[in-house]
Amino acid sequence: MLLKVALTGWIAGIILLVSAGAGNAASSETYRQLNLFGDVFERVRADYVEDVDDAEAIEAAINGLLSSLDPHSSYMNPKDYRETQVQTEGEFGGLGIEVTMENGFVKVISPIDDTPASRAGLQPGDLITHLDGEGILGLTLSEAVERMRGPINSDLTITIARLGEDQPLDVTLTRDLIKIKSVRYRIEANVGYIRISSFNKHTDSGVKKAVAAINEDLGDDVRGYVLDLRNNPGGLLDQAIAVSDAFLKHGEIVSTRGRRADDVQRFSARAGDLTKGRPLVVLINGGSASASEIVAGALQDHRRALILGTRSFGKGSVQTLIPLGGEGAIRLTTARYYTPSGVSIQAKGIDPDIVVEQKKVEKTEKSRKRRSEASLRGHLEKEKEDPQDKIINDLIRKNDKNDKDKKSEGDSHDASTKSSEAENDYQLSYAIDLLHGVALMQEVKVN
Repeated sequence: MLLKVALTGWIAGIILLVSAGAGNAASSETYRQLNLFGDVFERVRADYVEDVDDAEAIEAAINGLLSSLDPHSSYMNPKDYRETQVQTEGEFGGLGIEVTMENGFVKVISPIDDTPASRAGLQPGDLITHLDGEGILGLTLSEAVERMRGPINSDLTITIARLGEDQPLDVTLTRDLIKIKSVRYRIEANVGYIRISSFNKHTDSGVKKAVAAINEDLGDDVRGYVLDLRNNPGGLLDQAIAVSDAFLKHGEIVSTRGRRADDVQRFSARAGDLTKGRPLVVLINGGSASASEIVAGALQDHRRALILGTRSFGKGSVQTLIPLGGEGAIRLTTARYYTPSGVSIQAKGIDPDIVVEQKKVEKTEKSRKRRSEASLRGHLEKEKEDPQDKIINDLIRKNDKNDKDKKSEGDSHDASTKSSEAENDYQLSYAIDLLHGVALMQEVKVN
């Protein structure tokens, strides 16, 4: 039987890999278990109540193997692998719109500036009903997004229903290179606010542009910076290192350690601080994971920034993408990472220097158990070591008190220039007030 030959060859290949990796340690038990898998596979294929797709069954078996290791190891088929590459590369051929699904149609959240969608006049709230004349009803959001993406300079006609328009509108767009903006910034009360939503290959350059633009606008009047990493799930390790380096003059940023004693890598900062040592507050919460925690941990350990918010997610492991020659890839956990002080945050998270709950979600957080790395089934256990000491010195405590009953006329004026977003965001508002307090104390010390 052809399947038997193919399956036997596949299992034999695995045995060779196991033998090569384990040397003489490969035992007859390993061979027996692999033969057992072959027997089960054939029995399922022959006797299951419905036809079984061989490729899907093998894929499920591979996924079962990887997912049994930890929550972050997995198999990606070619389609999933391409999507992962899009997210990490941060660019693709498309239209340039942020979308969601509503009542079976694709709803435009916002067109991205200087993209085909914005130039064509698409508006928030537009409902996309057809793509090249084919209805969207029945498609998932990911399927619809995949159809909207395509080769650069190719055309796509979309049909939209717009509030106030009697008839649907047909708009033909020419796909262009779309870059995912992982960094956004604005000025809040003479404070530079920088938001990083994920770490893709453009994040480092985005942070540098944001700092330069803020410095150009404010000059010497800049009171400090807020780096917002809340709900940032992570991304590329090298970008987390580069962002940390942007705010550090020297010292270790992060180290990674694999299974073998000699499998250690250390990454250090180069000379130069983009912000010239100005006060920095980093916002984190339970949604800040992986690369976000690398940045927060490095800046905290070097006393370069105050970490404000709630405890981070606690994902202290490194995943490596291993392509499988046109058959997708595997995401395999290959190391743990450690903050400059040598602490692993796996399943623990980073404790902020100043704990500030987000007031508008306080009740929800109290009534619902916090989700973190430690709550995931099969997570890597935290190492047996003393938890990191929280570092809150006298200056921070004084600033904290000053921020609550501050009566400085200058600070009152600055606070009045906060945007509505900051006024409605208690953690951000707290961070801005804290930076004003730190800046004020520095001015008093100088004078």
